[in-house]
Amino acid sequence: MIRAFYLAYAAICYAIFFATFLYLIAFVGNLPVVEPTVDFAREAPPGRTVLIDAALIALFGVQHSAMARPGFKAAWTRIVPAPIERSTYVLLASLTLIVLMLFWHELTTPVWMVTNVAGAAVLWALFGLGWLIVLTSTFLINHFELFGLQQAWFAVRAKAAAPPVLRQPLFYRFVRHPLYAGFFLAFWATPVMTAGHLLLAAGLSLYMLIAIRFEERDLIDVFGEAYVSYRRRVGMLVPRIGGGR
Repeated sequence: MIRAFYLAYAAICYAIFFATFLYLIAFVGNLPVVEPTVDFAREAPPGRTVLIDAALIALFGVQHSAMARPGFKAAWTRIVPAPIERSTYVLLASLTLIVLMLFWHELTTPVWMVTNVAGAAVLWALFGLGWLIVLTSTFLINHFELFGLQQAWFAVRAKAAAPPVLRQPLFYRFVRHPLYAGFFLAFWATPVMTAGHLLLAAGLSLYMLIAIRFEERDLIDVFGEAYVSYRRRVGMLVPRIGGGR
């Protein structure tokens, strides 16, 4: 019975994540199917808006990165059963992102505006490509493990996970972090960049650059010299840039 609960819980957490992910696309892209979005949200004086939005980005960054560290996981699994530890992390990350979007405040001062039809189309294409890269990258590295479903399923079947293997499928042959590279494209590719959108893109970009450093320390601990060699050969976000760093 408890194993069935694990699987149901993991499925609910995944559904919440996927709905949040879809909403994030619309939120960043100011798609008219949802409200609020990055440029159509709550209003406040500019100074207060910057403080609130920066705090929301920091909240997401701290939760998303700190809870992913091995030391936190070791302590966390004393409370949360191991088969649903990842699902619980995914759920809390989704809820934190929902809070960010729900309480986001707009800053609509334009930073740039591309009125050329072809130029705008290219930027929208890059926006869509970024999200496609993000989603594809999750499947390349095991989508269902990343979001906690595999752990719950293995618990149901009383099956142990295989030891981690350093693989470089498709995008990972050219950049070490294609998932983050996709997010960079998605956050920055827009024909209309407002001050609020810029704050969101810059804040989340800074978070990702910091998160990458922590993640790579963990990967070196797991894979040792194999990952060090991979890091020397392959660029972080762009192919073969800066000697792979």
